[in-house]
This record gives sequence, C-alpha cells and structure tokens, in this order.
Amino acid sequence: MNGSGTRMGWGGRLLVGLVLILAGAAAAIWALAHYQPAARFLGIAPPPQPEILTLKPPATNASPPPAPTASPADDARITALEDRLARVENATQRAEGSAGRADALVVAFAARRAIDRGVALGYLENLLLQRFGAQHEAAVATIITNSHQPVRLNDLIAQYETLGPDLRRGGLEDNWWTNFKRELGSLVEVHRADRPAVNSEARYQRALQRLSSGDVDQALAETMRLPGASRATDWTNKARRYIAAHRALDEIESAALMPGPQ
Repeated sequence: MNGSGTRMGWGGRLLVGLVLILAGAAAAIWALAHYQPAARFLGIAPPPQPEILTLKPPATNASPPPAPTASPADDARITALEDRLARVENATQRAEGSAGRADALVVAFAARRAIDRGVALGYLENLLLQRFGAQHEAAVATIITNSHQPVRLNDLIAQYETLGPDLRRGGLEDNWWTNFKRELGSLVEVHRADRPAVNSEARYQRALQRLSSGDVDQALAETMRLPGASRATDWTNKARRYIAAHRALDEIESAALMPGPQ
C-alpha cells in the first residue's frame, strides 16, 4: 500500500506541473497579445507605423490678407528719390546738350577762320554737313561753295583802291561832258551839317572806310551809288559772295548757340 500511494503521488505531481505549465503559457500568450512593450522586447511585435500628418486645405471662402500700406514717411522718401532721379536726368541732358553745342561752335568757328583766310575747308565740309546740314542746308551749301573760290577782305580792299579812279569818274555810257560836269560839281558841294556829302569823292571815301573796317555790306551799298559802279562788276560780284558766305557763317554760329538739334 505504501508503494502504490507513492506512485499515485508522483503522477499527481506531474499532472499538477503540466497544468501549471499550460496555465503559464496561456498567461504568457495573453500578456504578449495585450502588452506591446513586452512583445517588442522579445522581438515578436511589428514596429510601430509612422504617423502621417495631413494638412487641412484652407477654406475657399477665406478673405485674402490685407495689402501692406505705405506709411507717410515711406511716401516722402519715395517722392524725394524720384525728385533726385529727375534732377540727375535733367543734369545729364543739359551736359550732353552743352557738349553738343560746344562741338558745333568749334566747327563753326573753324569754318569762319578758313573762309577769312581764303583756304579750303577740307575735312570741315563733312563736319558742317553732319552738324548743320539737316537744319541749315542753304547756309552750309553757301559756305562750301564760297570756300572753293575764296574771297578775302584784304583782296577786296586792294582791288577797291585800284578801282578808285574808275568808280569816281563815271560809267562807260557817260560822255566827256557828263564826266566834266560831275568832276566840276565834286570840287564844291553845299550840304547840311547833319547829312553826309553825296559827291563821288565823299561816297568813295566812305565806302573805303566801311570796307577797311570789315563792313562789306555797307561798302557795297555806297559803291552802287557811285557813278562808275558799272566799271566794278567783278568787285561787286566778289563782295556779294563775301557777304553771302559770312551771313551763312553767322547763321550756323547762331544755331550752334541755341539748344536743340542743329
């Protein structure tokens, strides 16, 4: 009996141990299923999925943000900058205009010097055409034409002195009696003190004086009143060319001094 009880005791013990093992395994399985840190510690739980953040679309009926408004101080600074920029632009334009006028004056003065000396213009012809040809075509053409056949003031004076007797004597169509009466009347002339003498000698001397001072226009006017003016056709033609050339020079010099296109 004692041996049989002993064997029954060991079988019971094994059964109790097996029940305990099964209960522990069930508890472990339940714990692993409901306790994620332990499962992750044993390496049998899947890694946590990263959270995905989604942006909520803005409401379509939301009003746009108000536009920034400039302060009065900003407006004042902008106005000041615009004024400074306008002054700089005006100063630049004035500088460019002054430089252009200076160049034009140099060309005009050089052309006058060449005409007065009776030499060819040379390269000045192209400069005259570039600077003044568009606005003063006739004046430029007159200057260039007269430069090809120059007339100097000294030559006009010398030729006029040579023509003096013919200018005072009378025209080719006058007879000896007309010339005699003219010469006789030139000896004595009565005229008012406030009026110049009109005899041939006085007119010739006034014309020569005007010519010597460079006033060719007035000298020509006095010469045309002399009785022998018909004998001085060559001189009068040269005088007219001289006058035309210098009037053209005056025109382009005045244009060079004026602002705007030449």
